[in-house]
Amino acid sequence: MPDAVIRPVDASPRSLNDLSDLLIETVASGGSVSFLHPLDEGRAKAFWTGALAAAASGERIVLGAFDGERIVGTVTVFLALPPNQPHRGEIGKLMTAVSHRGRGIASTLMAAAEALARERGKSLLVLDTAEEEGAASLYERLGYVRAGLIPHYAFKPQGGLTGTVLLWKQIAPLPDHP
Repeated sequence: MPDAVIRPVDASPRSLNDLSDLLIETVASGGSVSFLHPLDEGRAKAFWTGALAAAASGERIVLGAFDGERIVGTVTVFLALPPNQPHRGEIGKLMTAVSHRGRGIASTLMAAAEALARERGKSLLVLDTAEEEGAASLYERLGYVRAGLIPHYAFKPQGGLTGTVLLWKQIAPLPDHP
């Protein structure tokens, strides 16, 4: 059982600092989460400021794994998708602090993300992860199905290209029509 409490993240200065530190650490340790190393604090805070504003407006969910008051993990569910995809959500930015890896936090974050996505009317989740050093095996253990691989998709944080693995999971009955 993980030693963290999962809950939505607010836009407090503490949360913004914790999320920024987590993003910087993840990129520095090779995590392919859209940024290159070195990632400066200003760029990390700008990203999270926008992400938390989008969460406040209902466009996404940003969950945190809290160890006491410190955020040690996070995952995002993107909810605002095109009109022909109201049943679908996207998972992004799953990160766990290096000090807290291997404790089940990522799995617990994903279970909470799926539950909240279902509550918001989503029945299908999709995501992508780096082919090299990505979390494909974690997602597959959680029931996600590998849909394919796109080679040379993005640059790794420290350089060089990596492919991305596309995965999906049906989390609720599919709708007939929106």
